[in-house]
Amino acid sequence: MNVPDDLRYTSDHEWARAEEGGLRIGITDYAQDALGDIVFVQLPEPGAHVSAGDSFAEVESTKSVSDIYAPVSGTVGEVNHELTDSPQRLNEDPYGEGWLCVIVPDESGPVESLLDAEGYMKLIES
Repeated sequence: MNVPDDLRYTSDHEWARAEEGGLRIGITDYAQDALGDIVFVQLPEPGAHVSAGDSFAEVESTKSVSDIYAPVSGTVGEVNHELTDSPQRLNEDPYGEGWLCVIVPDESGPVESLLDAEGYMKLIES
């Protein structure tokens, strides 16, 4: 499994990358592999407020429909509309072109509470 060192992770298999203006969010390589071929993505609306731990998006695969949970509370600043026509990007490039959205956190520093790469590896290996 690919687990980049520069990201933070949730126990629900989302990743977050701190960038200027917010946190870019996606699902992990482990998650996309477990889901199988992704055929549909329901994204949040820009401007929507999300709460940490609450479902804010859905991913449908040939196996199941899965909720995606917000790693932090904040406002959705941007969404990856490319996924509407090409949901398979989540399988092909989960840490690049397969990102879901950017969340502008309500407060500074929430990403530090998420798992680092080592912590996430321990989670998925257990």
